Amino acid sequence: MLAAGSQVHILDNLDAFYDPAIKRHNLALLSAQGGADCQFFEGDIRSADACKTAIRGCDSVIHLAALAGVRPSIVDPVRYMEVNVTGTQVLLQQIDSKQVQFVFGGSSSVYGSNKKVPFAECDSVENPMSPYAASKRAGELLCSTFHHLHGNPVVVLRFFTVYGPRQRPEMAIHLFARSIKNGTPLPFYGDGETRRDYTFVEDIASGVALAVTKAKGFGIYNLGGSATTSLRELVAALEAQLGQTAVLRRLPDQAGDVPITCADIRLAERDLGYRCTTTVQEGLRRFCDWYLIERTAGRLQ
Repeated sequence: MLAAGSQVHILDNLDAFYDPAIKRHNLALLSAQGGADCQFFEGDIRSADACKTAIRGCDSVIHLAALAGVRPSIVDPVRYMEVNVTGTQVLLQQIDSKQVQFVFGGSSSVYGSNKKVPFAECDSVENPMSPYAASKRAGELLCSTFHHLHGNPVVVLRFFTVYGPRQRPEMAIHLFARSIKNGTPLPFYGDGETRRDYTFVEDIASGVALAVTKAKGFGIYNLGGSATTSLRELVAALEAQLGQTAVLRRLPDQAGDVPITCADIRLAERDLGYRCTTTVQEGLRRFCDWYLIERTAGRLQ
């Protein structure tokens, strides 16, 4: 959006879920690119004042702020609801013009253990498997209610396992790469046959930008790659990219995990012109290139 000439406001509380120094480094890269067109506001989406200040003058509000992760949400479900549900409502309430568009970063986790593959937007999402998934579904409902009451254009985007450069350090691909390079045991859950629809971050970013320019009214769209990779295949691909063999720490299946995620993206293709163009092999190569550069620079372990 900065490259396209837009002015961008960023609101983030730099939560210590992972090292805030990593986040400040990412912000510095954006600031260098955007200059005066990129403004950062440090604040919490549970603060009405912080939200109001950050979105003042904006034509679109893209809500990507949340406590993320299935397993941490099982440990601290109350905080997840406070941030992901209450925070979403607080942010919505600060929108004071019917012309402002709202884009909500949703999650494929809302599909739970859906048996029909690939997952379509019309499938039932009434059985979330974790507090995180429940909080994201609740956010979707708040978005729908806001559109019904106020008429603002609202788009919900259900992201499918996003990865790539700058990925959060606790997510599987980043965690696995670190374990392989350090020679430490890699947590390997179950029999390795769980499958995920891994989607490269640039394809997700493209989908968000398309939603801002093309979506009308209220809509829910999957953003994924419509292909799946097993845990076993993922580890093997990372071993090949990094030139080292993983030391597996075999563990039982995790509570809250689902056996497969796979996106039906036909609706996003039809309405938004969305395309997923990055293969998992290419995406992993680009992630590993970035990871090794950051590791050499001492910014990552």
